[in-house]
Amino acid sequence: MVPKIDVIACLSDNYAYLLHDEETGAAVVFDAPEAAPILAAVEELGGRLDALLLTHHHGDHIEGAAKLVERTGAKLIGAAADAHRLPPLDQAVADGETFSVGPFGFRVIATPGHTRGHIVYHAPAARALFSGDTLFSLGCGRLFEGSAADMWDSLLRLAALPPETAVYPGHEYTASNGRFALTVDPDNAVLTERVAEVEALRAAARPTVPVTLKRELLTNPFLRAGDPRLAERLGLSGRPAVEVFAELRRRKDTFR
Repeated sequence: MVPKIDVIACLSDNYAYLLHDEETGAAVVFDAPEAAPILAAVEELGGRLDALLLTHHHGDHIEGAAKLVERTGAKLIGAAADAHRLPPLDQAVADGETFSVGPFGFRVIATPGHTRGHIVYHAPAARALFSGDTLFSLGCGRLFEGSAADMWDSLLRLAALPPETAVYPGHEYTASNGRFALTVDPDNAVLTERVAEVEALRAAARPTVPVTLKRELLTNPFLRAGDPRLAERLGLSGRPAVEVFAELRRRKDTFR
């Protein structure tokens, strides 16, 4: 049985995710923007939380961690490389490591770019990727600490995952990402369809995620920087994909 994953809205546009197994009662949360909505979701399932997995050190992803751990006794897991910037970890993990929490298995993928120590969690059995601020639907994270080459390499690693993987990002940025994507890829019919879907979902106050990696590979310009048609659109025909990616990121940073 594929476990259930609840989307928990936090702060103004953050998401946390609650992965739980109905048979065993095991539960895992990804990131902790604020404690109250996450605790409410956990308590609705009986109050059990086995582990809290952190993707990176930014305050809007860890602010609720201490209270969640205090209230539930959850094991706190995060990047060894960023342990000095995270709340005290019970388990520090690194790129390529695999570990289990109850019935759930995870693989750690280092994705520097947004921050130096950013990691994401791939749950193969759940067919899910908890991508933090590395990969958003129709977008990617800003380059606060890493280079364009860092982020492009990170995105290539995620793009190689099975296409049926469901992507669970850290923010609800899809509508604004879609508006930008249409400026650089206006003839992409699949993108146009996705943007219309996103508008309808947001009008109904519903989340636009998860979304399959397959759809992102067809619509997310940051994953498609290697497409010659996109390079031509940006006036970068024949240039390396990383240069196309860097230009996309530069334009998105000033997009309004």
